[in-house]
Order: sequence, then structure tokens, then C-alpha cells
Amino acid sequence: MSTTHIDLGVTGMTCTSCSSRVERKLNKVDGVEATVNFATETASVTFDPALIDATDIIAVIEKTGYGAFEKTEEVEPEQESASLARRLVPSALLAVPIMAISMLPSLQFTYWQWVVLALATPVYAWGGWPFHRASLTNLRHGAFTMDTLISLGTTAAYLWSLVALFFGGAGKPGMKMHMSLSAHSMNGMDSIYLETASMVVVFLLLGRWFEARAKGRSSEALKALLDLGAKEVHVLRGGAEVTIPIEKLQVGEHFVVRPGEKIATDGVVREGNSAVDASMLTGESVPVEVVPGDAVTGATLNTAGRLIVEATRVGADTTLAAMGRLVTEAQAKKAPVQRTVDKISQVFVPAVIVTAVLTLITHLLLGSPTADAFSAAVAVLIIACPCALGLATPTALLVGTGRGAQLGLLIKGPEVLEATRQVEAIIFDKTGTLTTGNMKVISFEGPSDTLALAAAVEQGSEHPIARAIVAAASDIPEASDFQATPGQGMTATVAGQLVSVGRPTHEVDAPEGSTPVAVQVGGQHYGIIIVQDTPKASATEAIAAAKKLGIEPWLVTGDNPGAARSVADQVGIEHVIAEVRPEDKVAHVAKLQAEGKKVAMVGDGINDAAALAQADLGLAMGAGTDVAIEASDITIMNDDPRSAIDAIRLARSTLRTIHGNLFWAFAYNVVLIPVAALGLLNPMFAGAAMALSSVFVVTNSLRLRSFR
Repeated sequence: MSTTHIDLGVTGMTCTSCSSRVERKLNKVDGVEATVNFATETASVTFDPALIDATDIIAVIEKTGYGAFEKTEEVEPEQESASLARRLVPSALLAVPIMAISMLPSLQFTYWQWVVLALATPVYAWGGWPFHRASLTNLRHGAFTMDTLISLGTTAAYLWSLVALFFGGAGKPGMKMHMSLSAHSMNGMDSIYLETASMVVVFLLLGRWFEARAKGRSSEALKALLDLGAKEVHVLRGGAEVTIPIEKLQVGEHFVVRPGEKIATDGVVREGNSAVDASMLTGESVPVEVVPGDAVTGATLNTAGRLIVEATRVGADTTLAAMGRLVTEAQAKKAPVQRTVDKISQVFVPAVIVTAVLTLITHLLLGSPTADAFSAAVAVLIIACPCALGLATPTALLVGTGRGAQLGLLIKGPEVLEATRQVEAIIFDKTGTLTTGNMKVISFEGPSDTLALAAAVEQGSEHPIARAIVAAASDIPEASDFQATPGQGMTATVAGQLVSVGRPTHEVDAPEGSTPVAVQVGGQHYGIIIVQDTPKASATEAIAAAKKLGIEPWLVTGDNPGAARSVADQVGIEHVIAEVRPEDKVAHVAKLQAEGKKVAMVGDGINDAAALAQADLGLAMGAGTDVAIEASDITIMNDDPRSAIDAIRLARSTLRTIHGNLFWAFAYNVVLIPVAALGLLNPMFAGAAMALSSVFVVTNSLRLRSFR
């Protein structure tokens, strides 16, 4: 079955009950698999085009009572917060005098209650319309959401007040009322709850406005990332320089990048020398020197000379686009804990309504005044609204992954967070991960053409040792029939003879920390080339940081024991396994896992891909291959090993924030629902507490923006 994937924007969702409902409806359709995220207001849908198309999927969402559109353009998050502000400000201006008059008997003039009714009606009806509308829409589809609780609570308070004013004693001239922290009115049918209906609406609008603002801010990092790309490119066509929109650039075309301009797309430098600042993508502040033949990444900044670059990737295939996809997909997914929260939300609202009814009946049976019983029931409805519960996971995930994108750390999905918490051992590859990868030939033994023959074989390889041999050789002959054996080396035909370059088959006397490379011609030993690498300056800090987190570092490499031990000693690693083939890297990961350890693997090459996939947590250095990046859980867009530890720290911080949010949201509901049911909580204060819990969860998540 061939499937298609689309991302839809979903409008009209006001809580996680809404998103759960849309998700259930979509997943009931044959050939559709969907995840709906309330925080990002998106639906990530995979479907079989033979059974259904995008238009039908949008129709399913609309029939459920919500709006949907294909995400070809970004909807500005400011629109939602501006719309809420337009309701919030007038409602607050009306609600403040309502509350002041209702609370303070000294302000209660003759017929004050009728003035309060006139002020409260637009607040309840117009200010509260988003809650009433959502509640009615869901009710038409037989669903209960958190808006149902809000609408029921405020409507009950408003209607009770009307009954008390027109049929009770509340409308009499000279009626006085005072405010109580509890739900006890002590006035029976003389009590009105217009201040409750008004202030609950204001507090909830305020909470929603804060949420909308926070969601906008938390997605700013991703928006800024996607906006990094160049909008125009100076392409060379027919010997002339033509400026065209970036969308029209083709693979293979050559384009000009002047000093101070962004590199339009991924490519290879063909002419010119410069220094490229990639800090906006990788988090690394030091510009990198580039010369003809070097690969460059789109959206990075050319700081010095004029470059002519050949485009190798355009549009959706570029590194920038891939980064955007990784972050977007991570934010659209749900953490395992969020799925549990969604299930709880589905039964929570009906359970709260039943609890409110039981509260009302119990208070009446125990002889409480009708007004007190009613007030306690309304407080239960309002305090129980679990918006904070629904926001706890997605907002933290949104901010955490967005901050990661700014630092060049791409977390692929929420399930990765759990893996980082459990990691006990971390395996580092050596070359290019802990070492600079800038190998140099320090000596060779054999005939004078040993270097030239080896270079002929290695010139097609991107391996650091191969590049070192090619750089050291001169008068390199032509070669053909190239063949690579991962972990072993390269073979090719040179001047009619089979030449092999790879690991020595016998003991070689090489300096400590160096790597010997054997050259064979026609299956016979021909010579030995000695190359050497040096640890990165930041490698020692990375290992120290891993140990500080309680993670045991290992070095597993295909290099010889002497070179491996030398590097390990310099950076502070005790556990070393050398001369490891790619399949053996997988075996060593599996061996540690069999010992009961959760294992992270850091690598950058094709030979690391299988081990990255086997590990509980795979971290691919972004300077590495696409295969390694595809196999990993976290992609690091630079080659600094400290970033691997930063990625684990960020993921753990995000997970801690999620757990903190969930604890607060659960504890809040568990503690305050019984308080409200006992009649010890005024509905107005219940509304304030409920709104503040949502604001707390969102602002707690926003602290992740300051992660360093």
C-alpha cells in the first residue's frame, strides 16, 4: 500500500478533548492514520490515496465541528491572541466594577443589582461566546469538552442570578450582598452570582490569551529557522548573472554568493575562497574556511570572499528544509504520557458533570440552602476544567524542540525524551567525533609510488584517512572499478593491477596514537602509510560533562588499539574497544544493552548507522552522512562532541518540565475538586485558580527558552 502524508491546520480546538475527538474521528476512517496536536493546532495525517483524498479528510474534520486547511501557508499565531484580546479587554473593564460592587456592601446603592445585571450580560454572552459556541458545537456532535464545563458553570451562575432577581428576593430595593471565599452565600434565594459568571469568563479569557501568546512565542524558534533561507539567488546562465527567486533554482546550476550574503542552497564551492558562518544552523560561532571542492549549506552566511557554488540540493531536499521537517514532525507527535492524558480527558468531563450533580444533590439532602448547594456544584464544574493537564506536555515539547533547533540540536520526537532520561552509557566513535578528523600522513614505508597508488584508490572516498592520503600524494594515476568494504578499506584497478588500501593484516610498529594503513598490489604487501589524528579541543569537556550526568563514556572505533588508547587517555575515557568492524559496533551496543544498560551512540559515518539504530538513543553529528542522520534519534548540526551532551541535557530538561507540569495539573485537580465539592470554594475564585494553573504550566514551559 502506497501512502501519502499531509499536514493540516485545525481551527476551533479549545482544549485537548477537542484534539482527541478529531484524532479519533480521523483514525476511524479506512486508510487514515492521524495524530492531532492541540498545542500546535495541527493534524499530521498519513493516508492511502486509493481510499481517500485530502479533501475528504478535511470534510471529516469539518463534520466533527472544526475547521481545517492544508498547511501551505503559516497562519500567524498573533491572530488568535489578538481576537482573544478584543474580547478580554472590554469584558475586564465591565467585570471589575461588577466585582467591586458585589464584594463591597458600601458600594451597593439602591438597585445596584440591576446595574450589575446590565454590565454582566454582555460579559457572559459576548465575552463568553467562544466557550458557549464550542460547547454547543460539541454538544451537536454528542461530545463533552472542557468548554462544556466552562459554559455550564457560567450559564448556571447567570441563570440562577436571573431567577433570584425576578422570582426571589435579590431584586428588591436596598438588597445587600457580601463576598465569601467559600461557596456559602447565607442569603438563600437573595443571592446573585453575576460577579462569578463575569469574572470566570474574564479569568478564562485571560488564561486563553496567555496560552495563545505562549504558543506563538514557543513556535518562534521554528519560524525563525524556516525564515533563514535566502529568497533570491544570483544564478549564472549563458555567462551572465541573473537574479531569480530561490524556488526556480535547479540542481547543477552555478550561482554567485558575495560577501555578506546568505548561501542560497546546499552546494559545492567551484570557485573562490571564503569563511562561512554557520552559527544560525549549527550553533557554532567560529566561521569555517571553504575552498573549491568543499560542501556548503544553504542559509549559512558568506563572510569574506566571492564564491561560485554549484547547487546540489534545492527546495524540500535541502538541509534547512530537513531541519524544519524534523522539528515540525517532533512537535506534531505525542509523547507516550500525553496519550495517557488524552484518554483521561475523554472520561474526565462526563465524570466532572456527574460529580457536580452529586454535589448539588448531597448538599440539598444534608439540608444546605439551595443557593449554597448550587454554588458548590458550579465551583466543581469550573475548578475541574483540566486545561492545564492538556497543555502540560505539548507546550513543553514545543518550546524544548524549538530551543533545540536554535542551538542546532534536532530532537526527532517526544519518545526520544524518555530514552535520554534512562541513558547510562554513551559510546563515541573516534574519527570525526572525538578527534578533528583532519588526518595527516606523517610517514610511509615502501616504494616511492606507495602514496600515489594509495591516493588513486582513495580519491573517491570522503573518509578522513583517505583525504589525508590524497592530500599528501602527487602525480596521482587514473583508477577504475572502485569498491568500498565498510570497516576494511577500498580497492581499485590502477594500471591494470588490483590495488587495495586498508587495515594491516599483521602487527605494525607505529607511533602511539597514529594509524597505520596497508597498501597491497596484486594481493601482495606493498607498503605502509602512517597517519595521525588529534582530539578536538572540546572532547575532554564533553566526556567530563557526560560523567557529571552519571553517564559512562566508551570509545568504540575501527582504529588500532594504540591510536584508540592514546585518544581515550587524552580525553578521559577508561573504556576502549578498538579494531571494530561496523557490524561489531552493533554487537558492542547490544552487549551493553544485554547487561541491562540503556545505551546512547554518537557517530557520523555510514559505518555508524547500524549502531545508531541499535542504540536506545542515537545521536548523529550533522557533519556526517544522511544515512547516519536518518538512523539517529537526535541530529547535531555541528561537529562539537559537547553538543551531544547538550542534546541529552536539553531533552532531560524538557522531560523534567513535562513531569513538573503534569504534577502541578494533577495535584491541582485532585486537591481542589474535593474542596469545591465541600462548598469551601467560591466559584469566582475557582475560575481564577483554574486560569492561573494553565498560565503557570505555559510559563513554566517557556523557561526552556533560556536553556544554555
